[in-house]
Amino acid sequence: MQKQNSLAKRAYLLHLNSLTIANGMKSGSFKSLYKGQGIDFSGVRDYLSGDDVRTIDWNVTSRMAKPYVKVFEEDKELDVFIILDKSLSMETGSIRTRMDCAVECASLLSMAASIISSPTGAVLFSSEIEFSCTPATGKKHLYSLLSRYEKQLNTKQKGSALDSALIVAEKLLRKRSLVIIISDFRSKGWERPFASLCHKNDVIALRITDSSDTILPVLGSVTFTDPETSFSESLPTHSKKFARAWREYNEQKTDAWTHECLRRGAFPFTLNTASDAATELCKLFYKRGAS
Repeated sequence: MQKQNSLAKRAYLLHLNSLTIANGMKSGSFKSLYKGQGIDFSGVRDYLSGDDVRTIDWNVTSRMAKPYVKVFEEDKELDVFIILDKSLSMETGSIRTRMDCAVECASLLSMAASIISSPTGAVLFSSEIEFSCTPATGKKHLYSLLSRYEKQLNTKQKGSALDSALIVAEKLLRKRSLVIIISDFRSKGWERPFASLCHKNDVIALRITDSSDTILPVLGSVTFTDPETSFSESLPTHSKKFARAWREYNEQKTDAWTHECLRRGAFPFTLNTASDAATELCKLFYKRGAS
């Protein structure tokens, strides 16, 4: 009974927080993402004086022996697509794991999209593609996504299939969509498929960070192991020179990631594991709308 109450409370809090994010999506900050959406052909009508001659439907005009123009309707429904990293490196973190933070973000974003009736799809990956689906609406679909986000993966294989996830996402999307990549971006070979995905969609790169990325606790010589490669090395955390090199290395990696996002037209946003995900996501859409 206590576990059920805990789950119910968590679901209630997620819903409350997603309402705030949904309001941010609707109130201008999200509207800017609709720019560049396609237009769908909806039919023809009689030509009227002043109509652009380039819109004349010559096939219908020749059949009917009088001029007709094509009528188009703007596609205002925006699909939302989540790419969620569940690789082993996401299980690291100081206060809480990057995985916990990423799952919460994916859940909040999916619930917010559902509130404003935006079809939502997803790709979940670790060392391989674990799950994928095209954007859809409805409570059953939403609950299925939330369950997938929370589900513990059985695979413990090393590596990150971020590149494959980006390729799968592009294949699944039939029109320009809002794509949100939630990852630590600790992977190789993702830049080319990332560029292709950005060319056809509005992309937000949501990078999950941790305080340990820049500052390590002073504990003397400590053995660190890379969860993706199992490579281990003893590092002198007490050394000021090493601490500075550690910080500068990670800052350079962050700068390179930010540069790659910006030159591809994506919106880079970092979220620390110690931050409140709902608050930061509200800031995300405010900044995205203001940019």
